[in-house]
Amino acid sequence: MAGHSKWKQIKHYKAATDKKRGALFTRLIREITMAAKLGGGDPSGNPRLRTAIDNAKASSMPKDNIERAIKKGTGELEGVDYTEVLYEAYGPGGVAIMIAAVTDNPTRTVADVRHKLSRNNGNMGTTNSVAFMFDRKGQMTVPSDGVNEDALIEAALEAGAEDVVNEGEVFVITTDPGALHATKEGLESGKYTVENAELAWVPRSTVKVEGDNATQLLKLLEALEELDDVQKVDANFEMDEDAMADA
Repeated sequence: MAGHSKWKQIKHYKAATDKKRGALFTRLIREITMAAKLGGGDPSGNPRLRTAIDNAKASSMPKDNIERAIKKGTGELEGVDYTEVLYEAYGPGGVAIMIAAVTDNPTRTVADVRHKLSRNNGNMGTTNSVAFMFDRKGQMTVPSDGVNEDALIEAALEAGAEDVVNEGEVFVITTDPGALHATKEGLESGKYTVENAELAWVPRSTVKVEGDNATQLLKLLEALEELDDVQKVDANFEMDEDAMADA
């Protein structure tokens, strides 16, 4: 789940969600399999696969699990035939939501997503009903402790980044989707610690949510993230730290 709140809040919420789901490896494996299916099993020629493998290793996924996921994607091992799907929706307070899923049964998945939306004051949108409010970008974070901001900005821009934002505990670095891995490698070669590298739907503007809308929105986002087929949820909201903590 990512909106426009401070990264610290979002990271805290996501960590709680991942722990509750207990299915982080499932999402990582599906992403590796899909990346290999679409772009081949050689990470050196498949930036999406390289990023997926890096994220899996960062989460301590065993090497054998990674290799099996790649082989299932390329067809070397028998596996489930996954398809990528993207749903657009509205949540409480008029918040726009992008829901990315990887599924072996799109009919089941869309029904599950609709059910979660309807039970939590949300509505499914049509294609392009909210996508125009977002840009597809690469994003990553660098912990700010001990980091010189000017030096990081210079290094990030030289590595291919579009923007660097100081959000206190971390710097959030935004790239063109195709430059995600090159930017990550460039920063790592400069001895920076890079975390949370991923493709995201970044909102062009945000909607402030408060009170009941804030509580209902976070409940909806958590319900969507709990679906096995859902890989990632992005939304164009911002809320006060107190609202995030109370939800």
